This record gives sequence, C-alpha cells and structure tokens, in this order.
Amino acid sequence: MTDSYDPTKKQKSADKTSRIPIKIVPLEETLKKPDWIRVKAASGGSRFYEIKKILRDNQLVTVCEEASCPNIGECFGKGTATFMIMGDKCTRRCPFCDVGHGRPDPLDVNEPDNLAKTIAALKLSYVVITSVDRDDLRDGGAQHFVDCITKTKSLSPETRIEVLVPDFRGRLDKALEIFAEGLPDVMNHNLETVPRLYKEARPGSDYSHSLKLLKDFKKLYPGVPTKSGLMVGLGETDEEILQVMRDMRAHDIDMLTINEVRAHLIYPVHPWTSVTSSTPVPYRKPFTHLMQ
Repeated sequence: MTDSYDPTKKQKSADKTSRIPIKIVPLEETLKKPDWIRVKAASGGSRFYEIKKILRDNQLVTVCEEASCPNIGECFGKGTATFMIMGDKCTRRCPFCDVGHGRPDPLDVNEPDNLAKTIAALKLSYVVITSVDRDDLRDGGAQHFVDCITKTKSLSPETRIEVLVPDFRGRLDKALEIFAEGLPDVMNHNLETVPRLYKEARPGSDYSHSLKLLKDFKKLYPGVPTKSGLMVGLGETDEEILQVMRDMRAHDIDMLTINEVRAHLIYPVHPWTSVTSSTPVPYRKPFTHLMQ
C-alpha cells in the first residue's frame, strides 16, 4: 500500500488486497502447476477474436477476461462467455478473485440494450450474466440485472438466462423484491468456500447470509431453480464440503457446481478435496444437478 492510494483506479492482485484485514504473504517462488492442468491457446480458426471484437464494439465486459480465467481461449473459441455487468471495478477485495477493486463508475444506462443486442447477434441459447459487487447502489444493482434480463428476453425470447448475483449485503429484501419485475431462468449465488475459510478467502461476506439469499429467493419465486458454486483446493476437508452441501439442501438450493481453484490465487493452493459427483451426501433431499 502506498500513500498515493487512488480509490478511482482499478486495483489488482497485491494492490487490491493490501487493505484487507488478512495479511497476504507473497510466495517466495511461483508454485508449479499440477501436470493435469493444461490450458490450450485459442486456435487461429476459432471464434476467439471475433468474440473479443463483438464485446469491445458493444462496450461489454466478461468475467472471463476480468477474472483472468485460464480457460478463456477455449470458451471464447467456441463462442461462449459469461457477461459481467455494472462495470469492471468491484467494491469488495476477495483475494480468490482477480476482478479489480476500486470506486465503481456510474451505471451504463445503455448496457442492457447493448447486452441484449450482442446475445441476439451471437444467437446464444443459454447465457450467464454476472456482476461485480456494487455496495454503492441502494439496491445492490438488482434493477440493472432485471433490466438486462427483460431486454435480453425481448430480443431473444428462447434464450435461457442464468444470473450469478452478488450477496446484496444490507439490501437483500429490496433486491429480491425487484426481481419480480423480470425473473431469470436460474438464480445463482456462489458460496465459494466453507465457513472456516471465509475470513481468508471471502472477507466482507457472510456464509449464513449467502444461504439466506437463496432460500429467500426460492420462497418468493418457487418456480425458479436456485444454484450455488464451491471452489475446492483452499485447504478445506471433505467433511466440511459435505456439510456445506447439507446446508445448501436445507436451504432449498437445487443445483451445485464444484471447481478447483486456479493459478491467480495469491496464497498457497492446497491439494483439492476428493468429494466427487458420486460421493453420498447424507441428506434426505438430493441436488437436481451436481456439476464439476
């Protein structure tokens, strides 16, 4: 951290985490990736550069780019992307995520139209719309999500829309009520990790609140599937993962994705848990989908 701190500038990596309560100790050497991690660069004949151009022409942002996802070549190459709305600066400083932190810019009122036109041009049958955290907004950005959903459905009525929302901390009731104006086909909010690791991996968020978000949404809109995601490889145990899965089902979460952490983490990555899609979850209600 320097004396010339500028809140309007997008901060990444160590600059982003310098002000969180957990001290991040840089690794003395870069850890070697496991042999099973192989990332393919985009081929010359893929849609990678076409997708990049369409996104820039429409002033859109993707989490694929902002979070430094190593799979971007493969996904863009196949014409798929996860759209990130409400800018590229997040009000949180989670060290597991490579999206930049800073004082967000005002919402782009043209973004819902630009997003809808892009999705229609790409002829996508299924899209995921996520966002940065916007703790500066009275509704946490819920109305902007709804505007994006309704504009997209007006141009692409057959396209299914999944939203991956922030936690709407401090404004949950208001945010969930707004979704009545335009419901997604899937409501996703990631718990990310086990409760014990929240202070290190997800400072500023609350495990119980995230569970409540999905349970309250399901109570309001029972016809919409709810979904959450977990990272593995942060030092959690198998039993901790299984307990989170029990908690999810107890809060009526229908779908779960489990993924391993990636190389942009700025603290050591531990061997990942052995929980698999065939691992029994001792709870009376199974997930409708369990994806890895």
